[in-house]
Amino acid sequence: MAGANERRTWAEEAWLAEVAQDASRAAGGVPVELLGDYLSLLAEAATTGRRPQPQELEVVGLLGRRAAESGIAAGNAVQLYLSAAWRLWRELPMVVRSADSETVRLAAEAVLRVVDRAVASLVDGYTAARRDMVRREETLRRELIEDLLRGDADVGGLVERAEPFGLDMAQPHQVALAAPTGRLAEAEAAIGSLERAVVQRLGDRDVLIATKDGSIVVVAPADPTRTAESRSGATTGNLGTFMHSELSRSARGGPWRIAVGRPYPGSYGIARSYEEAREALTMGIRLRLDTPVIHAEELLIYRVLLRDQPAIADLVQAVVSPLAGARGGAEPLLVTLDAYFAAGCVVTETARRLHLSVRAVTYRLDRIATLTGYDPTDPAQRFTIHAAVLGARLLGWPQHDLTDVAGRGG
Repeated sequence: MAGANERRTWAEEAWLAEVAQDASRAAGGVPVELLGDYLSLLAEAATTGRRPQPQELEVVGLLGRRAAESGIAAGNAVQLYLSAAWRLWRELPMVVRSADSETVRLAAEAVLRVVDRAVASLVDGYTAARRDMVRREETLRRELIEDLLRGDADVGGLVERAEPFGLDMAQPHQVALAAPTGRLAEAEAAIGSLERAVVQRLGDRDVLIATKDGSIVVVAPADPTRTAESRSGATTGNLGTFMHSELSRSARGGPWRIAVGRPYPGSYGIARSYEEAREALTMGIRLRLDTPVIHAEELLIYRVLLRDQPAIADLVQAVVSPLAGARGGAEPLLVTLDAYFAAGCVVTETARRLHLSVRAVTYRLDRIATLTGYDPTDPAQRFTIHAAVLGARLLGWPQHDLTDVAGRGG
């Protein structure tokens, strides 16, 4: 009797193995190992009506996790289970040898119950694994970006970590920062759409996007159109303009200010481009530039001014500090000078920008000349007072005292 039971078990196992192989081929070659004991559960349900135990369903969930970690598509994994179920049901007369319709109905009900619970466990395990993988990838991405922007000394390690994200460290990259005027928490919704737009424009390689210190950071390959545009004077098509256009579509977080560093090769190049973009963003705010997109190379002259802060502080004190004695303080007169120089030293255009009369602007310019001894309308004196105004903006005067800065020159 024992020998007959052994032959029956062997025959059933061979039959189930054949069903598993057919289901695997129908599912695009998904490994049969992902079925585990699923077919045995179906066969037992059909013959005895036994329901799967919680621990058996937990095993199916682990198989779902394994499928996700192996890179198998969720649809293919589910197809494997469904294909195996209907193939087994088609061959059930070999197992359920009964012509009674009620027996067949109960067997079918038991099988469908197993399919329902097993597929649900498979999908739950798959989904949980995908969530964990996305969290791990996001953590690795953030850590990589942090180290790239900091200029981590482990160059070899950075190159190895950057490779899975498609980042070729031998190629030049540039960093762009997008700073919202609203709270970054309100602008988070814009990050997803920006990332999709940037990836669609540049491809999914060599692009990293994250948030840092209240700004959106984009690491992208050097924009080949930027060099040609810089020579021709055009400003359309570059990364900064593209980012501003996409972010402006969102009602949250704006208006946006974009700063773009120059492209450099290597891992240290990314850190250098980031520092340039961050410095350009800070300078743009201090100088109250009205352009929404700032490129680091456009502000090189201001970096020269800041290189010798004691000297520029002396210039500010010597030239424009007397404006503090005007009624209303120095700020209204500095604003007038900002607008005057931005308007190409045209009084009518300055008046239009400030929403003042031409007479009011002329009076202010005369007042500035009287207080400082430098006439902004005189070409011979214009450069000196313009440099002093820029220095005042860069050093935060008159809001900040310049005594300590000027004193370092000695």
